Formats: sequence, C-alpha cells, structure tokens
Amino acid sequence: MPNLILDHVVKNYGKLRAVDDLSLEVQDGELLTLLGPSGCGKTTTLRAVSGFVALNSGRIFIGDRNITDIPPERRGIGLVFQNYALWPHMTVFQNLAFGLQLKKLPKQAIQKKVEEGLSTVKLTGFEDRYPRQLSGGQQQRVALARALVLEPDILLLDEPLSNLDALLREQMRFEIAQIHKQLGITSIYVTHDQTEAMVISDRIAVMDQGQVVQIDTPLEVYSSPSNKFVAGFMGTTAFIHGRVSDVAGERVTVQTDSGLSIVGKGKHLAVGEEVDVAIRPENIKFLTGPVDTREQQNVFEARVSRASFVGELVDYQLDLKGSLLRAKGETVNAVIEGATIRIKIEPGQLSILKG
Repeated sequence: MPNLILDHVVKNYGKLRAVDDLSLEVQDGELLTLLGPSGCGKTTTLRAVSGFVALNSGRIFIGDRNITDIPPERRGIGLVFQNYALWPHMTVFQNLAFGLQLKKLPKQAIQKKVEEGLSTVKLTGFEDRYPRQLSGGQQQRVALARALVLEPDILLLDEPLSNLDALLREQMRFEIAQIHKQLGITSIYVTHDQTEAMVISDRIAVMDQGQVVQIDTPLEVYSSPSNKFVAGFMGTTAFIHGRVSDVAGERVTVQTDSGLSIVGKGKHLAVGEEVDVAIRPENIKFLTGPVDTREQQNVFEARVSRASFVGELVDYQLDLKGSLLRAKGETVNAVIEGATIRIKIEPGQLSILKG
C-alpha cells in the first residue's frame, strides 16, 4: 500500500483558517488517527484528502502521485461515513456491488468481491437484507465492507462509530483494528474519542486550531504530552501551577503556588520558568503504612472531598492544598469523605509542561 503525504495544506472558510499549514505523512499500511475537539480541523483535513474540499494552498500525494486537483472518484480512496450512507432501497449485496458495477467488473468478479467483503466484516449470509433490517453495528460493517471491496489505496473513516451505543462502539473498535491489521490499508481515522483513538491507532495526531500539536504512538501521546492542551485532552488531568526550582536532565522540581515541592519529568525547562504539573488519577497512590525514607518525594497529605462508587473502584476527588485532584481506589479499601489521607504522586509519571 502507498503512503499518504499532506504538504503545507491550507483550507480557509472566509476568515476562518480551518486547516493551518498542515504537513504530515501517513506511512505505508499505517492507521493514523486525527484526534481533537470539535472545530479543530480534523474532518476538514479528511475531506481535503477525499477531494470533497478544495485547498487554498498545499499539495496532497498518494505515493508519488499528486492528487491535489484530481476529482474524488479518481483518487483511489475508500470513505466510511459517520451516518453509514447506505442506499435504503438496495440490499446489502447491491450496496456493496454498486461501486464495482460502475467499474464495469464482470458479474463473477463482483460476486466474489462482495462475498469476500462480507466475510471480512463477519456478515456472510446477510446479502439479501435491507439496511432497515440491520442493527446500527451491522450497518456500519456494511459501510466498511462497501469501501473495502473497491480495494482503495487509502481508507478514510470519519467518526464511524459515533452513532453506536457504548457497548457496540467498544466492540467495533477492536474489530476495525483487527480488520486493518489483516488488510494493511493505509488509513486515516477521525474521532474526538480519546479511548477509541488509543485502541485503534498506530499513531495519533492531536489537532488544535487547524494544526497538529503532537503526533506519536498512543503510549507516547498519553504518557508524554507535548503541551498543556494535549495533556488536558488526553484523559482526566489536573494541573497545578508553579515555577521550576531545580533541573537535572529531564528530572524537574517545581515549587507550586500553594507551597508544595513536586518532582516530575520535563523537557527544555529552566529554573524560574512558569510551568504546570499535569497529574492523572493513575499517578496517585494511597499510602496506608510507613514510607521508606528513600521514597519521600511527592508524599503529601490530602483531604477526600468526594468519594463516588463506580463498581469495582471508587472515584475520589482530593483536595491537595486547594488543588483538586482525581484518584481511583479499591472498593474494599474505600476511604470516607472528609478523611485526611497520605498520597504519593509518582515522579516518573508526572509531566511538567510550560505554562
């Protein structure tokens, strides 16, 4: 499969710059997710690649082929829409066969490709059903199979799971990831759902105001955010403001505005700089016994301001000298609201970010 290259792509809507000088490469066989809040430019970028949006400037390549001015139907791209976009008056077979018929393939070849497509998405035997006779998940699989049977060079998926209920959405995440692994089609996936992006992606490109602010593996984007926006968007994060008081390589000590001394990891920081300490629930451990004197860093007292039962865990809100943190704890060792507890915030997991 070829790679996909966006070279200094710009798209304006009047005075609004929806995509701002965007350059990136989706590698051969990779699934790259464009992730970000509404209005960040991810769907406009996808539509530009598909050919449904004309660029103000920049170029788009599939392999060494410049497709910037080529119409959508000649780009070799498969598109899976958010709303499925199935023909309601056509059977499942007819929906899949339609694009192949436009290519004037022989009937036998069409029959074979449709059968293979339905087998890939586990819908063999559904050929004669109409979209109204299918569940939402089944309709989405048909939409995916319809794109796949055309054997596109590039597959684009525009928030394809957003109309499904939570349980089905979780199931389909894994199925799409498995299908991509099986077929190895170079793909762009658009979503605003962080968990979905983490499960499906080879890499994630986090977008904000028409630009990619970080692009890396799911693990790196989550554990080493490039700035406060990424840290706040990826998961539940609390921020404590302060100034850098010491730097030793990537080991940074911060004196917070509330008088705490917190140690974490950070890059390209200098003593005296204003920073934010990004703290996630999984960074916090509850202490019940004595602490080894060698492990006293980031050990604090906090008050439990809220404790919410959420099944096998309790979701806590902790007051740490005026800063509200989220933490998770075991139900069997639940702490009551109003209690004062000792916590340890793991230094190696804390991101120190420029303010």
